[in-house]
Amino acid sequence: MSAWIKMINDDDADAELKKALNMAKTPHNTVDNVLRVHSLRPSTMKGHMVLYKSVLHDAKNTIPKWFQEIISSYVSILNNCTYSIENHWKNACHLIGNKKKTDKIENALKQKKPENVFDKKYSAILSYAEKLTISPNKMNKSDFEKLKKTGLTDGEILEANQIICYFNYVNRSINGLGVTTEGDIIGYYK
Repeated sequence: MSAWIKMINDDDADAELKKALNMAKTPHNTVDNVLRVHSLRPSTMKGHMVLYKSVLHDAKNTIPKWFQEIISSYVSILNNCTYSIENHWKNACHLIGNKKKTDKIENALKQKKPENVFDKKYSAILSYAEKLTISPNKMNKSDFEKLKKTGLTDGEILEANQIICYFNYVNRSINGLGVTTEGDIIGYYK
């Protein structure tokens, strides 16, 4: 079982769901369970896909793709979302391409000590991610100002914020519906 909720397979999909499933296909030409879990409501599948693509795969993003995947992985570690950790950590490793480096990063993230491996700018983003994930009600202007002091632009802060917010949304969806990677191809990249 790849989720607690019923998921409609391709053969039983109506026209609206088929359109959403086509939109949700990965580079592997499959639909991951994280999206298939929306099969009872194709409109939320389409909305999820649009949000995902705009947050992590927009050509105008300026945060490097490898670090976008680090943010994704860190939020997922904080939320204990195995599904997202497996997928996005694999993506980060692929994009970084250095096992020694990724082992050090993984260890730092699991210990909640990203400052051990990242410069001030990237550490500040991950500190912001941790606070926004664990204590969103305690966020204040000084959290934003700390990011600005590292040289981050408002656009980069918005990108980081949206990655963090997206992964808090998707981690809760996955964990709340018991979604697993069973049957998925792990990672975005071929």
